[in-house]
Amino acid sequence: MAKYPRVREQHVAVFGEAGSGKTVLLSSFFGPTQSGTYQNDLWDLVADDAGQGTRLYKNYLGMRDRALTPMTTRFNNTTFYFSVKLKSGDAGAAKKRPFDALRLAWHDYPGEWFENEPSSAAERDRRTDTFRSLLRSDVAVLLVDGQKLLDNSGEEERYLKSLIGNFRQSLLRLKDDLLAEEGRIVEFPRIWVLALSKADLLPDWDINTFRDLVILNAADDIDRLRSTIGDLIETPDALSIGEDFMLLSSAKFELKSDGLEPVTIDLSRRVGVDLVLPLASLLPLERRVQWHDKMAIPTRVLDSLADGAELLAAGLAGGKFAPIEKLLGRMAKGNVGAAIAGKGLPILVEAVKLAGPKLKELNEQARAQHDYLRATLTQFKLDLEQAEADKVLRTSK
Repeated sequence: MAKYPRVREQHVAVFGEAGSGKTVLLSSFFGPTQSGTYQNDLWDLVADDAGQGTRLYKNYLGMRDRALTPMTTRFNNTTFYFSVKLKSGDAGAAKKRPFDALRLAWHDYPGEWFENEPSSAAERDRRTDTFRSLLRSDVAVLLVDGQKLLDNSGEEERYLKSLIGNFRQSLLRLKDDLLAEEGRIVEFPRIWVLALSKADLLPDWDINTFRDLVILNAADDIDRLRSTIGDLIETPDALSIGEDFMLLSSAKFELKSDGLEPVTIDLSRRVGVDLVLPLASLLPLERRVQWHDKMAIPTRVLDSLADGAELLAAGLAGGKFAPIEKLLGRMAKGNVGAAIAGKGLPILVEAVKLAGPKLKELNEQARAQHDYLRATLTQFKLDLEQAEADKVLRTSK
């Protein structure tokens, strides 16, 4: 049997203007998993950098116990690595699974870089290097600040055009530097999710309300952003922008009469935060199948787009859709594109098609068999299904 990689790494890049809630979101994502009351029968979440984990948990405790919002990380570009450590489970299932841990790399892009010109050539180089480091991301999340939508009530178009326009201008300023070395980029965040942060401030909104507002007021701006990103990458048709939407609320904030400082922060009332892992893990797999149906993708690009997809599909579907082992053996030799062109696509399609009662049945079966990888991935897929039913998430079909 081929020796598969024991850790599968997925990347998510989070973009948003200063004050849009990136630091609170990250602390709310990690913090609850470290509290004494947290229970998860499938996996444990560990910060690979103990110092980062301690700081994030401190942020969480400050919000929970003292209603203190975390200090913003101005101009700091940081990547946080989290490992989803699977329970040991059945020895036979553990031996057969294609990987043992799922690592999430969370890239945080400084919001101030949207709004300010670099102060020096060195800072410009740092911005370019930082953005280049994001090019391995599987999913990018662009935050739309719910507070700014409220502040611009009746004039939401002005804020949305400014947000998307500033981001597009940032890309244009970096374009020549990004393309200077190797031309058009093969790897790139090809799935850009538009997320309403601080969704608790707009309690009457569901995902369709948010989507319709964005499309009504900024459809042309999204098209221009799509075109700008398309100019940076090979096979620009394999790109999703303005097709996927989600609501995000890290907590429920009760504010003082001045409307500025919180009296209480209820971290149990979160929306969408627990979808980050499922989205980063499974959305690229689903989109990979959709793109294959629509276009012929060059092998060079396919090797990038399919990175890890077969491992996730194998873990999701278990051993049912053979010949998984032969496929993974070809992948282990480094020829992902050829593997996909051969037997790989049916495995992806079958894994993506899992839904509804059949998906729930597989999840229950995996739990009963202590196959924690399959149980985790099928639970991720169930979580995404539920989020769509609850109108917290809307993905491209």
